[in-house]
Parts: sequence; C-alpha cells; structure tokens
Amino acid sequence: MPLPRPLKPLAAIGALALLLTGQVLAEAPGLNGELRGTGDLGVVIERASGSVALVDTTRREVLRHIEGFGDLSHASVKFTRDARYAFVFGRDGGLTKLDLLTGEIAERILQGGNSIGGAISQDGRFVAVGNYEPGGVKVFDTETMELVIDVPATYQRPDGSTAQAKVVGVVDVPGNVFVFSLFEAGEIWTLDMSRDEPELTKHRDVGSMPYDALITPNGRYYIAGLFGEDGMALLDLWHPENGVQRILPDYGQNDYGQGEQRLPVYKMPHLEGWAMAGNRAFFPAVGRSEVLVADTRDWSLTNRIAVHGQPIFVMSRPDERQVWVTFAHPLNDKVQVIDTQTLEVIATLEPGDSILHKEFTPRGEHIWISARDSNQVVVYDTRTFEELARLPAESPSGIFFTHRAHQIGL
Repeated sequence: MPLPRPLKPLAAIGALALLLTGQVLAEAPGLNGELRGTGDLGVVIERASGSVALVDTTRREVLRHIEGFGDLSHASVKFTRDARYAFVFGRDGGLTKLDLLTGEIAERILQGGNSIGGAISQDGRFVAVGNYEPGGVKVFDTETMELVIDVPATYQRPDGSTAQAKVVGVVDVPGNVFVFSLFEAGEIWTLDMSRDEPELTKHRDVGSMPYDALITPNGRYYIAGLFGEDGMALLDLWHPENGVQRILPDYGQNDYGQGEQRLPVYKMPHLEGWAMAGNRAFFPAVGRSEVLVADTRDWSLTNRIAVHGQPIFVMSRPDERQVWVTFAHPLNDKVQVIDTQTLEVIATLEPGDSILHKEFTPRGEHIWISARDSNQVVVYDTRTFEELARLPAESPSGIFFTHRAHQIGL
C-alpha cells in the first residue's frame, strides 16, 4: 500500500537520518572502538607503576591500564560534572586529566611539589588542589587547566614568625565554595569561588593537627579529625558565623572517664569515606581498634564497636544497612562488615594482602576492594558476601567510580 504523500518526505528524511547516525556511530572515537557511556566506569590507582586501571563496573573487567601519571603513592581522583574526565591528584604535585571515553591522558601539569587531593566546584568550572608542598590551594579551570587563583596556606606561629601549612581535607560544598584544613596551623578556611573576586574566610584555633576532613552528604557540616588531640572540629556551613564547634572531645576515655593510651599509628584514618546511617555517623578512632558511633542530631558519642584493628576507611553501603571497615598495618589483611541496626560485626573477609581501599557500586550491590600486595582488585556481593571476581592491577590502592561526579564532597 503506498504511503500518503505528506509522509513520503518524512520517511525519506528518517531513513537519511538513520543512515547518517549510523555513519556517526561508526566513526565516533571510543575506548577499544566501542561507543559507551561513562556511568559504569571507574578508575583504580596502580601506585607502584604510576598508572591507573580503567574499569567497567557492570562487566567487572579492566578495560585498559594507562601509564604516565607520575607518583601515585597517595593519589585521589575527582570526576568532572559530565563524568567524561577524571582528575588524578599525584604525590609529585601532578594534576592529570584523563579522558574516560578514549582511555587517554588529555593533559597533565606539575602544579606543586606534593599534593594529596582536591575537589571540583558545584558548577564544574573549577578544580582545587590541596598541596603539602609548598602548602596552600591552587584552583584551575577544568577545561583549560589554566591557573585561576593561588592561595598560600600562610599562618602565624606562636613566636610571631610565619610558615606554610600542609593543606588537607579539600572538599566542595554548594555555592561553588571549597573548604579545607591547615594541618600545622589548626585552622579551617573557606574559599568562595562564586564571586568575581574569590573570597577567603579563615577559622582559627579549631584544634590540634586536623589531618583529614569530611562533608556531610547535604553539604552542611564540615568535620575535621584532629590528630593532636581527641575529638573533632565541626563547622556548620549554614551558619558559619557561629564558628567552629568541638565535638566528641572525650572519645579517648574509657568507661571510667580515664584517658587510654593510643596504639602506634602506622596509617592515618581517612574520613572522606565516612559512614552515615539514619541519625548515626560511623568513623574511625585514631590509634584505637574501634569504630565510633555518634548521634548526628547533637554529635554525641553513643557507641564504640570493637573491630579487628585500627580502622582506616569506614564506609556505608548506599542503603545504609551495612558499614564496611578496612584496617591499618599490621592488621590490614581483613575487611569487616558491621550491621548498622545491631551494631555488630556480621562478617570478616580476607580478600588478600594489604587491604585499604574499597568502593561500592552506585546502588551498593557490589563492593570492589584493592588487595595491594596481592596485585588484585576483589569484587564481592554485599548481600551474600560471595566473591564475584578478581581483577589484575599493579599494587592497587584507591578505587573511584563515576557516580561520585554527582555527590557533594566526593
């Protein structure tokens, strides 16, 4: 049956569009010649070889090992707003932009002497890098990688002299604001990039040696751990005029109100991957084989959970039913799982040697764990604890999946 006349041109146009689309798809560049999105991609840091493994979290496979990232002994990763690019922060001060679709390095600069992390602004325009050396924060344009602003972490010592502090705990918060801590200075600074002239605000005397920090998922509370004393420093970003509040100042005391001696600390806990479940927050105790539980309504300490060793990463499954814990040397051969309702350890796993880092898939059905000295990444089912895969990697450490692009502070 012939088509009515008005539809003939439309059918012809549709056929031509399909033909042209097919040509575009055939010619479009892509990783391994395959057109794909980035939603199920991730990056595994291979610290020994200065490379990263680009992985597919749905297929549970390594797509490519990519070299040329420099010193990755303490590297972290942030993703651009569109999840097309990953920015890798290297210990040699390198800032490397990786194209996830082509699996190639798009650009790399040496912006400092020693950097351990950074953040990307809410609107995706800026990437901030926190530096140990020379100290301070540098902000770059995410597209051009041109320097936008250099903020030295200059502080005044008790004797009146000035020095540069190591910058830790760099996070992004709503409003195109970066927040970070100064280790030696005991200060927390905010950098507002929403203005034509960026505005810097300094909060002083927040506590001794803030070593890392986290931001609550809604972007309200910035919390810095204190290495030089028990307790944490909390800044309410909805009401910064109230200053910094000390919370959990007595977590180092036992049930009799007496202070307990810390164990030797071989690895500083990391707070970025902290755990929240309902009105509870779970975080590692410095120098103690405990996971501490706080009530987020008033930030009081409510429970202590005895665990295998000194916790490094305490991370919540996306549905908040479980908390997974990894540990510091020399007890870093196991992973423990805590039930957030009973506060009991319900599983102890042994993925391999030198376990530190882990990452949940976006909806939490799987967890990927790096076994550094086994040169493997191990994938588990988080419901059954069944091992699903072992993937090859050169001394894997940090694991980062692209869903972080759409979460505050990650």
